[in-house]
Amino acid sequence: MAFHECDVEGAGFQQDGVNSLTDRPKRRRSGSEAIRAQDTVRLSAAGAGMLLGDLEQRVIDAAWKLNRPSTARELHEVVARRHDVAYITAVTVANRLVEKGLMRREKLELVFHYSPTLSREDFLLHASRHVVGRILGLGARAVTSSLVDALAEHEPEQLAELARLVRKKLKEPEK
Repeated sequence: MAFHECDVEGAGFQQDGVNSLTDRPKRRRSGSEAIRAQDTVRLSAAGAGMLLGDLEQRVIDAAWKLNRPSTARELHEVVARRHDVAYITAVTVANRLVEKGLMRREKLELVFHYSPTLSREDFLLHASRHVVGRILGLGARAVTSSLVDALAEHEPEQLAELARLVRKKLKEPEK
């Protein structure tokens, strides 16, 4: 494993024990089931690419860009503008994203159309919570200190926002 990757067992948002890209659910997913992503957090990647493969990220980015149910051909055309990929490979990746619960596939006018199940913002929210949860396994005190130091150095305005969020959370009644 490269230094810029860290193994996170049970990655994605899956809670039922299926945590490998090779494990496929044997039944149809209900709307309440968790979203699956890969088992490795790629710290060298950005955004959705931290939990998705490169091509998976390109395909879901294309779906977010098109912002409507799109055919596999349309997704392929967007991806192929910047990345040399065969049409059938793009179809396979779109179907894998359906299996993971990140995209839905529906037949419209005799052709399958794909659309994301989450907006980019919602995906990043879920992904960041997952990644932070896994990183906290290193030790909450060390991670908290590192986060504060990094924000102070790189994004001081976000440090102030963090302080505001902490104050707000501390005022909430315990559940």
